[in-house]
Amino acid sequence: MVFSSMIFLWLFLPIVLILYFISNNKFKNIILLLSSLLFYAWGEPKYIILMLISIIMNYIFGMLIDKYRKKDKLFLTLAIILNLGLLGYFKYYNFFTTNINKIFSHEMFGVKNIILPIGISFYTFQILSYVIDLYRREIKVQKNIFNLALYVSFFPQLIAGPIVKYKDIEDEINDRKVDLELFASGVRKFVYGLGKKVILANTLALIVDTIYSYDISQLNTPIVWLAAISYTLQIYFDFSGYSDMAIGLGRMFGFHFPENFNLPYISQSITEFWRRWHISLSTWFKQYLYIPLGGNRKGKIRTYINLFIVFFATGLWHGASWNFVVWGGVFYGTILVIEKLFLKKLLDKNKFKVLNHIYVMLIVIVGWVLFRAEGLSKALDIIRLMFSFDFKTIYIFMPTIINKRVILILLSAIILCGPAQKIILSLHNKEKLKKFYINYFETITILLVLLISISELVASTYNPFIYFRF
Repeated sequence: MVFSSMIFLWLFLPIVLILYFISNNKFKNIILLLSSLLFYAWGEPKYIILMLISIIMNYIFGMLIDKYRKKDKLFLTLAIILNLGLLGYFKYYNFFTTNINKIFSHEMFGVKNIILPIGISFYTFQILSYVIDLYRREIKVQKNIFNLALYVSFFPQLIAGPIVKYKDIEDEINDRKVDLELFASGVRKFVYGLGKKVILANTLALIVDTIYSYDISQLNTPIVWLAAISYTLQIYFDFSGYSDMAIGLGRMFGFHFPENFNLPYISQSITEFWRRWHISLSTWFKQYLYIPLGGNRKGKIRTYINLFIVFFATGLWHGASWNFVVWGGVFYGTILVIEKLFLKKLLDKNKFKVLNHIYVMLIVIVGWVLFRAEGLSKALDIIRLMFSFDFKTIYIFMPTIINKRVILILLSAIILCGPAQKIILSLHNKEKLKKFYINYFETITILLVLLISISELVASTYNPFIYFRF
């Protein structure tokens, strides 16, 4: 079940909301827990057992870490090994065994038919934040296993993030309130996220998937640039749209999840881009990997090595293929080290900020080709074609890719991935305009976005879900 489905919008969510608000306070967490387990079981009935095992296992480790402080490092180490072991087996077993077999030109390990459990990367990182912060004495042990299970399995952020650290919502698990203002802000956030996903991302996905379905020999430079730009917009509106829906749903039930995207495409450097893109993942790696490795406290060389390690892990977190390893560890790792060495200072001093923006977007667009292409060789072929200025005639039925509606969506997506939000934020700083915007303009906008989104879902069966790979 996904947020942008009719079953979720018209059946699951209304029933859960009604049950939640008519129930006594002591039953609210149980209702959310059972609803979350049903939500996950709807798409992954057999792998719900795996998630429950993870919850029970980490509940036990949490109790052991809290009770036996003299051996807490041992219990933390075991918890990390077992959690990453489960993630590694289901997500990376075939990737590593296939590559080992290729290296030795012999089938040393058999490839298994392993289906990736939805959301395993998200809930594994969440539960790791709980046991690590407990070891660091930054939080109190959760003695109620049902409350811990709710934290891990809570359906708004279970399969698509943001990655919510336990300490972010520790108090709200047992004590939270929902007033009309918070609920309304949650609805607004959800509807905007739904619009990002259904109206913009789904349309852009159709362009990208159509172009990528052709062999590289059938494409030319303009058409691959169209695909690259479309995917750059698609992935932003898909990822940020799901995050907005999750944050909005959290507010409806009294939880305050952290923002996950902060206009990344207006960045003036790649360093800034990664502060704005998938913030919950970036901060997780910073707090639980980069800083423990030494961060920037052990000299320049060690800092650069730490950056490479973090972005190698970031790439691998996104998927088990060389595309993601190269995208994270090689491509972004190298660029961020170059910025650390000298480029960031030049960008900061540069008076022509538009050049900074062009640089960032060029890097990001090329990076997303590595992320999207099916196989590293195809990604490199597409990048080569992007910069080969090949304008040969191609025999693709263009109306299936470009029409008036698609052009409108593309232009709207470009405006809405940065410029429009900056204008809206400036309106919020002016009281009179803010009042008009919230009371009239935003209300009408939300209703229109909701109606168009529902119409799109009713009229189309094309509703891809990027998060299946995570």
